[in-house]
Amino acid sequence: MQTYATFHDLKGKSVFITGGGSGIGAALTEGFLAQGAKVAFVQRSDATDFAADMGDKYGRRPLFIPCDITDIDALKSAMAQSAEAHGDISILVNNAANDQRHSLEEYDVADWEKSLNINLRPHYFTAQTVAPAMKRMGEGAIINFSSASYLMGNAGFSSYVAAKAGITGLTRALARELGAHNIRVNALVPGWVLTQKQLDKWATEEGLKEHLEKQCLKEHLVEQDIVDATLFLASKTSRMMTSQALVVDGGVVMTG
Repeated sequence: MQTYATFHDLKGKSVFITGGGSGIGAALTEGFLAQGAKVAFVQRSDATDFAADMGDKYGRRPLFIPCDITDIDALKSAMAQSAEAHGDISILVNNAANDQRHSLEEYDVADWEKSLNINLRPHYFTAQTVAPAMKRMGEGAIINFSSASYLMGNAGFSSYVAAKAGITGLTRALARELGAHNIRVNALVPGWVLTQKQLDKWATEEGLKEHLEKQCLKEHLVEQDIVDATLFLASKTSRMMTSQALVVDGGVVMTG
């Protein structure tokens, strides 16, 4: 892992990450560990080996809690375990998502609800869960992962795109509600990050070439690009940033 900057105020912080055991989430877990933070994460699939590897590498093993984030009671229980192990959560990263492709015709009500229960609902209830402790501490940072797919109006996974648009709205509402308590809430909006999942499932030579032509910067995004932006939003380096949607996509879309 390349470290471009050290955010000294993240050392010792209690961090909770959803989906922190694979893909971008695993890179986030490692990124916070490299800054000296205490990290707990939930993941539906087994991440025991990953947690052990991180412990060997950094001398501090992240707390892996198996959890299906669609089970809100289980998710809240995992957050309580995190707080008990590492102290009150001061940084929340809502990263977990599922960008499964689908057509308009093939989805029924159950499919729609399942998608939103993964891609939007947890963001609300994790924020609800951490807010009391953050208020007591007089500070906190919540980072909600959105996606540039909704700004681009991408087809082929409309439920995911709708959820990601909803996340920016939720972020702005929570930032207004929690700002008086010095709790910052921002959305991070990644472009097409070439994780192993993307390469295995959806990245074709033609698709990669076409997307790169849309970017101002002619280099594909990797996990580290998203980690660095997340660390910035978590740190007091961005202490007066809240209610914002920070796009990291190589210059495909523009906000403002």
